[in-house]
Amino acid sequence: MTARPIASVSLDLDNLWAYLKTHGDREWARYPSFLPTAVPRLLEIFGEHRLTTTVFAVGADVVREDGAKAVNEIAAAGHEVANHSFGHEPWLHRYSRAQLEEELAKTEDAIVAAGAPRPVGFRGPGYSVTQDVLEVLVERGYEYDASTLPTWVGPLARAYHNRTAPPSTNDGEGRDDLFGGFSRVLAPVGAYRWLVGADDKLVELPVTTMPLFRTPIHGSYLLQLYQVSPRLARGYFLTALRLCRARGVAPSLLLHPTDVLGGAEAPGMAFFPGMAMPGAAKTAWLGWVLDALRKHFDIVGTGEHVARARAAGLRRERDARRLVSGR
Repeated sequence: MTARPIASVSLDLDNLWAYLKTHGDREWARYPSFLPTAVPRLLEIFGEHRLTTTVFAVGADVVREDGAKAVNEIAAAGHEVANHSFGHEPWLHRYSRAQLEEELAKTEDAIVAAGAPRPVGFRGPGYSVTQDVLEVLVERGYEYDASTLPTWVGPLARAYHNRTAPPSTNDGEGRDDLFGGFSRVLAPVGAYRWLVGADDKLVELPVTTMPLFRTPIHGSYLLQLYQVSPRLARGYFLTALRLCRARGVAPSLLLHPTDVLGGAEAPGMAFFPGMAMPGAAKTAWLGWVLDALRKHFDIVGTGEHVARARAAGLRRERDARRLVSGR
């Protein structure tokens, strides 16, 4: 009997304040949170679909009561907890080595204090990754990075975001690399190894985009299509899954809390696509997406996905020196 191909599901546990901060809304400094609403809903749907996922947690949340509670519940449910930086600033390409080390270390400590194992995986906010980030990950013993989004849509999304975001007194700088730089457009879609100096043990697991077309298939993008036409969204996702199987790509599906939250549950986020859609309708749509994914693949978490890819043999390497100033 032929083994079924695998796919992974991951969740970036971006909180309300992080979205407001990136958008330039001063209300972020109050650290408003929707985790008490989003996390139980997400854990419920993961449980209903018998999924073991990976949750990328933000350290600034995990040191707070609701974030620590969320990580504890996520780990207790059997999900992997990985590192999504401390301050969730998508301009890591502007950070010094010392700042990067502090970002990772503070988040690691918070995750462990909340009751989860020390993380071995990292995803940069806003898909930001640089040579310095990769070198620090290797030095700290990380097994994988999951920060790349190989799509031509990223630079277009960045231009739209920067044009519509209000002016910011201190956080506007650095938005030039939101959603990935132009060098990521033709980066590999499947897993590969980074060559960081003489080390080639760090695996990159990109957020999957549709093979050949390189358009996104993560949860937020699917929701935008669903609002245009449910039939279009279903056909689009099923086409992406068929292409993944045909091209031998094990998809890595990215989700966010906003994939199950309505606008009333995320005040101030009217600017974000899909927030006019009720939370219950979003949750039902996500259920369909996860069902469709399971029909084609066995679903695992990101860490397990990387372990299986490494065991199968990763011949591809990409030199970290090609990442200059995040591009």
